[in-house]
Amino acid sequence: MEQNNKQNSDAKQYLAEIRAYIEQNKDRFLEELFTLIRIPSISSEQEHKPDMVRCAERWRELLTAAGADRAEVMPTEGNPVVYGEKTIDPAKPTVLVYGHYDVMPVAPMVLWRTSPFEPVVKDGKIWARGADDDKGQSFMQAKAFEWMVRSGNLPCNVKFMLEGEEEIGSGSLYGFCEKNKELLKADIILVSDTSMIAPDVPSITSGLRGLCYWEVEVTGANHDLHSGLFGGAVANPINVLCKMIADLHDADGHITIPGFYDDVLVLSDEERALMAQAPFDEQAYKQELGVKALKGEKGYTTKERTGIRPCLDVCGIWGGYTGEGTKTVLPSKAYAKISTRLVANQDFEKISRQFQQYFESVAPDYVTVKVTPCHGGAAYVAPLELKAYRAAENAMQQVYGRRPIPTRSGGSIPIVAGFEKILGLKSILMGFGLATDDIHAPNENYPLEQFFHGIETIPLFYRYFAE
Repeated sequence: MEQNNKQNSDAKQYLAEIRAYIEQNKDRFLEELFTLIRIPSISSEQEHKPDMVRCAERWRELLTAAGADRAEVMPTEGNPVVYGEKTIDPAKPTVLVYGHYDVMPVAPMVLWRTSPFEPVVKDGKIWARGADDDKGQSFMQAKAFEWMVRSGNLPCNVKFMLEGEEEIGSGSLYGFCEKNKELLKADIILVSDTSMIAPDVPSITSGLRGLCYWEVEVTGANHDLHSGLFGGAVANPINVLCKMIADLHDADGHITIPGFYDDVLVLSDEERALMAQAPFDEQAYKQELGVKALKGEKGYTTKERTGIRPCLDVCGIWGGYTGEGTKTVLPSKAYAKISTRLVANQDFEKISRQFQQYFESVAPDYVTVKVTPCHGGAAYVAPLELKAYRAAENAMQQVYGRRPIPTRSGGSIPIVAGFEKILGLKSILMGFGLATDDIHAPNENYPLEQFFHGIETIPLFYRYFAE
């Protein structure tokens, strides 16, 4: 008991020193973060290719200033990787910090209340694209590292790997990891790119869903037709595509692709009961989203549907005339972007093939269907018994005053499963975002409180992990 009291006392003193440093430097922290946010590093848009390099170079400068002994921009087949390191003792453990500097597109611009790449602090939040995902969260890692270096409290070796393709599947990073296994040797990977349950309910993401993504093209006639002269006699690809998409689910919300659920890992009643302990106000959830009712797979709760069950969604659909006014056209083609979120044991490459074969096979004779796989990745689960998980748990408890709850995230970071396969390393997903941060949507934001709490928590993780 006496030893535990001393450890808690030491941790409180440690935390007080971090908080004092943050208070002295918070304005500088924000301005440095804003230099990253102002660079429109949208990886999915070719016109922003130069911005990817600019953002990588800026990260290199910031890591050097924070205390890295080595920081460089390394080429890949796609966007560059920013690598940094500081070695204090080769015999000590090494933490590899992963993050990404690319961001999602900002459309539709009309819905933004502020300029997406000109950060604004209002109502206690940073408003901008990348404020949370993932510039803000990755930057917490850099500033926590800075404090540890400058105060002489860095207890282990640190490596940084920041990529520019996470939002488009991390295609080049797999090859980068294969080529640089020696460079990336570590004991654990630390990731801040996930969310907590609530500002006063800390949680650690113990699992991520996997991902598959396709673009679908449905073709009817060989050119656009007059909807009056041909309507009712020639198939409309948009109508057909909508029907095909609707048929991908049955009345109970189950996905109808043959074999889709064959490898799904079903959690025990005990595990489901543990998950159910996480606080969740379904009425508040609906009010926040502005919906009257929720919809999903029958037999599962809302949290289970987004954490331990797979799903399939249309991410975009278009075709025909969408300009101002009217144009009576029967379009030749219709398109959709479709994704699935996968759970433990599902092979994303197998699912990709299953979807393509099924969707093309059910196409009626009056259209032709082409399915193009885009990208994907496997699901990931972190055992709660990991030493690094316990370190993260203890760190969050010190800052938030309560033990964090393990959660399964509905989101995906496909490369995390890739790290385990290529580098043989587990990842700890210690993120500080909130569901209300609107990542990937207009008006992305990040509460300052969460940003600063992250900087407070991370050094404690290093301290407990090194012990």
